Amino acid sequence: MNQIAQIHQKTGFDLQPSNINEAMQLATMISRSQLAPKSFAGKPEDTLVAMMMGNELGLNPMQAIQNIAVINGRPSIWGDAMLALVQNHPKFGSIEETFDEKTMTATCTVVRRGGKPHTQTYSQQDAQKAGLWGKQGPWQQHPKRMLQMRARGFALRNQFADALLGLITAEEASDYPIDTHTGQAVETKTIESKPQALPDYTDEQFQSNFPTWQQAVIDGKSDPARIIGMVSSKYTLNSKQIEMIRGMHVPEQNADQAEPEPQQEAQTDGDGDWLGDYENG
Repeated sequence: MNQIAQIHQKTGFDLQPSNINEAMQLATMISRSQLAPKSFAGKPEDTLVAMMMGNELGLNPMQAIQNIAVINGRPSIWGDAMLALVQNHPKFGSIEETFDEKTMTATCTVVRRGGKPHTQTYSQQDAQKAGLWGKQGPWQQHPKRMLQMRARGFALRNQFADALLGLITAEEASDYPIDTHTGQAVETKTIESKPQALPDYTDEQFQSNFPTWQQAVIDGKSDPARIIGMVSSKYTLNSKQIEMIRGMHVPEQNADQAEPEPQQEAQTDGDGDWLGDYENG
């Protein structure tokens, strides 16, 4: 498929890039548009990363940039979108959310099919202990909503970590204080130590695993964007390493081969054999 845009009779106008060049072209177009959220405006690289993360969650490009937010340096997802992802999970059973006006306590009970109901609460007292109650912004304007999002976020993350891939709600991320040394959000109220940064991906690791990734691209099992995303989830790639991955050569005889069926990639466990043992380098 050489066209980014396709017209489908049933689904309408569908944007699905098929390679890194088309993905970057789409990310650039989105970042320049009036529909781009402020955090992505004029930032095609950030937009592309959000699209890649959204793809891992099953979101199309536009859904990804509208529902994934990078707040205080931490990727997160808006509470309603988090609920939608969980409700689409095959193991989703039910969810019940209530609010006690007397104690100002939000309660969220989630049931994962085949498991027991899991209940999480978040009260005014909890918010006061965390230094959130009365905080300028949403906590002053919509305190009940903020309590609800905390209870919901905790309950969904506890029961459906496989669907959310470690993302927290944007409502929660916006409340984390900032480490002045790193500019990153931290989960504790007081900053006592720097959060651990992702380790650098060494040249030795890179040289060892690069041929494996190249072969995966040649065989049609992956593409440069996916490799960058997978490695970057655990390590920090430098600009030279990223450029080398982006420049991976696909032999001409394989250029017109059909893309592998999604089921083939889904059968691999974790990062898959094609990625190489980059954790152990």
